[in-house]
Amino acid sequence: MSEGSTDRADRPAEVTDPLLWGLAAAVADAHQPDENRVCVSPSCVGAAWPCAAWNNAQEGLRVARTPQPAPAPPAGAADARGDDPLTGWSAALIPAGRPEQPAVTAA
Repeated sequence: MSEGSTDRADRPAEVTDPLLWGLAAAVADAHQPDENRVCVSPSCVGAAWPCAAWNNAQEGLRVARTPQPAPAPPAGAADARGDDPLTGWSAALIPAGRPEQPAVTAA
């Protein structure tokens, strides 16, 4: 984003996370430079611009445009091929459980 305002109506079409984009844009708007290139936000108290908050907002705007990976399957769930994620074995090849055999005891 540029030094200008980041009006929410101007949200780019490629934004994949509108909430993150909106929050980052609000931070960027609040941390603009004055004529001496000092951040105008009271939370920066005279920090040189670009301040850390403005830089972090720019990263948020970038991430909000990045395609998000598919969520990971829940732990212990078989993947699309049917493999067990803990052992790597195909679910079809995992031996079936056997009933407990009584222990042999000497009389």
